Amino acid sequence: FAPEQIAKGEALFAHNCATCHGVRMRNPQWAINLKEFPHDAHARFVDSVTFGKRNMPAWEDVLNPADIEALWSYVVAGEPD
Repeated sequence: FAPEQIAKGEALFAHNCATCHGVRMRNPQWAINLKEFPHDAHARFVDSVTFGKRNMPAWEDVLNPADIEALWSYVVAGEPD
């Protein structure tokens, strides 16, 4: 992933996702640990973010497809262990 895309994903994550998924994807208290999200599950990620899943709301009215791809790049490559 391009560094700019990862940085965009990081900013989107901090603004929209960190409340539930933890700052820098660490120690989520009531959501899935995205550090352990399978990197081969891109379609599952896009579907979950777009349409929501269980307690997670749908983000299709807030995030466009490019935003979701930036989030994916951050989840996959943005934070070292």
